[in-house]
Amino acid sequence: MTEHPAVARLPGATRPVALITGPTSGIGHGYAMRLASLGYDLVLVARDEERLATIASVLEHRFGTRSELLVADLARREARQRVAARLAEGVEFLVNNAGFAHGAQFWTLSPEQLQEQVDVNITAVVQFTRAAVPSMIAAAKGSIVNLASVAGVIPGRGSTYSASKAYVVSFTEGLAGGLAGTGVRVQALCPGFVHTEFHERAGIDTSSLPTALWLSVDQVVAGSLRDLEKGRVLSVPGVQYKALTTVAGMIPRTLAARLNRGLFNARGRT
Repeated sequence: MTEHPAVARLPGATRPVALITGPTSGIGHGYAMRLASLGYDLVLVARDEERLATIASVLEHRFGTRSELLVADLARREARQRVAARLAEGVEFLVNNAGFAHGAQFWTLSPEQLQEQVDVNITAVVQFTRAAVPSMIAAAKGSIVNLASVAGVIPGRGSTYSASKAYVVSFTEGLAGGLAGTGVRVQALCPGFVHTEFHERAGIDTSSLPTALWLSVDQVVAGSLRDLEKGRVLSVPGVQYKALTTVAGMIPRTLAARLNRGLFNARGRT
């Protein structure tokens, strides 16, 4: 019988470890709470040290979770290298959650701003997944959730953001084929509109959106975990978004793009 190396733990701990980028709010925060409740210790990665410390304290108090804090701006190469080095040491679960959009037209943003968006939304996901996979394969166990978006499945919602999420979807689907039979699961999580700080930070006005289009963080995380257990590589939480993405897949892309622009108004987004 082949012996697999032990899954990495935090020093002196016995619980499995999950690394989450962007855990201080939104879906990342929801994943931190859920994984802590399931018995994971956490490596939390974000720019805001104070908010990281706050969530770590809450998790320890509620679940006895030990948290390792990595203060890192993922738009910076050296910061991504530090996170990748930590992942190479071994984790059992990786949530590539960090990402952002700009509430401005593509041609009004500087090349530096656009490159930062690409580096956070795409480069970090690729580098962190590459760093985490070898030890997961060696242990024959591991899970990776890459935050994509409905915008990555249906064209027309912004430019760079939609393109970055389409990359994450295609990257994850392709990787899933290569990892078949290794014990490592990967998922592209494609939520629609979720009650988080995301749109406010991006300066995107969502006041005209119908209430029926909104999901809660708990709905998204619960749906993601259910789909992960079922081996579904593409996870689209919410029946309304499942219906939208199904319809979009059955009609010409140009018509889907027009439909999407009409529903979600992509003007002023990048």
